[in-house]
Amino acid sequence: MNIKHFRQFVFSLLVASTAAGAAEPLPVLTVQPHAVDIGFPAEAVVEAVQQATVGAQIQGRVLEVLADAGKVVRKGDLLMRIDAREAAEAARAAEAQYANAKVNYERTRSLVAQKFLSAAALDKAKSDFDAASANRAAAGASQSHASIVSPINGIVARRHAELGDMATPGKPLFTIYEPGGLRVTASVPQYRLKEMRGVRTARVEFPELGKWVDATSVTLLPTADATTHVSQVRVNLPAVPEATPGMFARVHFVLGQAEKLTVPAVAVLRRGEVAAVYVQMADNRLSLRQLRLGEAVGQGEIEVLAGLASGDKVVTDPVKAAIQLKAGK
Repeated sequence: MNIKHFRQFVFSLLVASTAAGAAEPLPVLTVQPHAVDIGFPAEAVVEAVQQATVGAQIQGRVLEVLADAGKVVRKGDLLMRIDAREAAEAARAAEAQYANAKVNYERTRSLVAQKFLSAAALDKAKSDFDAASANRAAAGASQSHASIVSPINGIVARRHAELGDMATPGKPLFTIYEPGGLRVTASVPQYRLKEMRGVRTARVEFPELGKWVDATSVTLLPTADATTHVSQVRVNLPAVPEATPGMFARVHFVLGQAEKLTVPAVAVLRRGEVAAVYVQMADNRLSLRQLRLGEAVGQGEIEVLAGLASGDKVVTDPVKAAIQLKAGK
């Protein structure tokens, strides 16, 4: 598409190439070459630095659910109760076995002291008593596992079981994360690793939130995936209350700086592969200028390869400029 066709598209959006007389001032920006960060972007996923998956340690049906996704919990808070009747029966059996082993041990010790039994009998009674004591402790611990509590302070990210579900040892019940510590993990291709070894600065973009933050640290993990040949880079974040684990992010690794001419992304009109901006001339007339753009640089800026010169005044609100042109003001 050439600029002529592009103009026709703009006309369909209430734009006409008429003179601009006295009109409400338009927001303009005088473009000048300036220092911008040079680097490359990489897609990433938000992760929690501290995250815990709480699982069942006994088998039983879920009797009560006290927490759901999004709930703020403290360490030790009760999250769920599991039917512990089987564990209770095992605990009672272990208690009875312990009592019997204790009586037998004390009787055997008395008989050995009176020379009625050998020392070997005492050793066996002592061994049985120790085993029964350990079994009782384990059964008591299993009974306590019917109450599922939070191991950390944080937010419930996900609940994996519903009321009435059967919990089994090892089955996850809750995922909890600490919101104060988040990071993003990006995948970097192998040919970029040499550049990455010197990177200490990065900016993280959250497209869904419309937010950018500066990374607090950048760590290249010393391993690579044998299948994809990419390495993982962990980028720690400051506090970002709106971000949650699993959210998409884009990391812009900073390799250095260079002087470039840029234009705000909001000022650019696009139609297919054609891009243009409104430029305010010296006599206040508006001119639609086709551009050749490069990569996005900085926050909300795009490099201009051709179409603008230093000192040009770019209108940052193209819709407002189009309305003024249509009105012939």
